[in-house]
Amino acid sequence: MLVDVHPPVGAGHPFSTCGSLPVMDPIAEWTHAHERVIELVSAAPDPSVRVPACPDWTVRDLFSHMVGLGADVVAGDEPDDHNERWTAAQVATRRDRTVAELVAEWRAVADPLRGWMRDHGPRPLADVIIHEQDLRGALGVPGAQDTPGLHAIRERFVGRLTLPTDEPSVALVGDTWSWTPVGGVDDAPVLLRASDFDLTRALMSRRSAAQLKSWTERGDLTPHLSAFTSLGPLPDTDL
Repeated sequence: MLVDVHPPVGAGHPFSTCGSLPVMDPIAEWTHAHERVIELVSAAPDPSVRVPACPDWTVRDLFSHMVGLGADVVAGDEPDDHNERWTAAQVATRRDRTVAELVAEWRAVADPLRGWMRDHGPRPLADVIIHEQDLRGALGVPGAQDTPGLHAIRERFVGRLTLPTDEPSVALVGDTWSWTPVGGVDDAPVLLRASDFDLTRALMSRRSAAQLKSWTERGDLTPHLSAFTSLGPLPDTDL
């Protein structure tokens, strides 16, 4: 399940972000991701494969949720908390549908959902961007790791990265992107260094505690692990 909140980027945190942030049209990015996911699931040899990032769901289940979210949003059925009963109903309703039938439903709802986003904002973008990567991980088909849409969702999530103290504590340093205390990397008692993509997925609760700790170049990350659980508990196994 994806919890979707929209604080201002970086609000309330004495940190700065470095790296390019391309101009992003959220509806265009949603459309690109929509088409990528359709291509991905249509080519999947076995949609019953379990999704490690969403271990209660198969590829078809996760895709059913993505389709159902769009249909529910357009219908005006969207609880504030995107609760588990709501997401489970999306999957259960579509339990007996084939991937082709799900694709047809998602294509049919695409234009109404784009209209909804023009009127109400791009909340559905986060769901499709995050779950696209969940599907890619399950199917072993990497891609779309450096898109404007993914960058925008990363900025949203790093902006809500909460820490247990008011003092700058953790610096994230990637290949081309970083999030560091205003005073610089040296001011952070804890430093994580990994690829841009791994740090991005970590901000979305898609990397294990063991992975996060393996990237720690300096300091003790343990007291700050909860800062990476904005979308739920960290996975038990490496993703």
